[in-house]
Amino acid sequence: MSGRALPRSFFARDSRELATELLNKVLVRRVAGEPTLAARIVEVEAYRGADDAGSHAFRGRTPRNATMFGPAGHLYVYFTYGMHWCANVVAGEPGTASAVLLRAAAPVEGIDVMRARRLKGRPTKLRDRDLLSGPAKLCEAFGITGTLDGADLTRRTAAGDLRLLDDGTPPPAVPLVTRRIGLAAGKGDEHPWRFCVPGDPNLSR
Repeated sequence: MSGRALPRSFFARDSRELATELLNKVLVRRVAGEPTLAARIVEVEAYRGADDAGSHAFRGRTPRNATMFGPAGHLYVYFTYGMHWCANVVAGEPGTASAVLLRAAAPVEGIDVMRARRLKGRPTKLRDRDLLSGPAKLCEAFGITGTLDGADLTRRTAAGDLRLLDDGTPPPAVPLVTRRIGLAAGKGDEHPWRFCVPGDPNLSR
């Protein structure tokens, strides 16, 4: 998978603006001795800081959410429901505690590896469209866990090469916009900050 690596300046903007610009960018993971994994981002959600009740940073900085506070262009990874990892791209200026959740993607390269990680040896089948159709599914398929919290998406790290690339495919001119998913009533569920590639079969719902 080829494309232009996104610089830190690309991520240093309001999370809602970054969210729309991340659509159709390509997440690529390269680890020595393993097949390259690549997927096109088709669904995201924007989260802000102290003014967003749905954000992990709503009540301030903690050891869990420290990566959200910047700098931009790093990966914020958290554990949820006692069983799943979710990955976010840190946005904005240092201290703003904003990020964009990667909710779903279309598999491009390394599909056999993704499927094996999702199935974990279970004798079942998964369609390509179901491999990355949710934030936990995406992390499982890409092998993203808490060890990658804070990983720099703009350069190679000791954990390997995890980047967001621009392969020339633009974001949709008119993205699908809805309220965010899975938030309790009155806890940020009112904000229309979920953005999707319209009609894409890999969306989470």
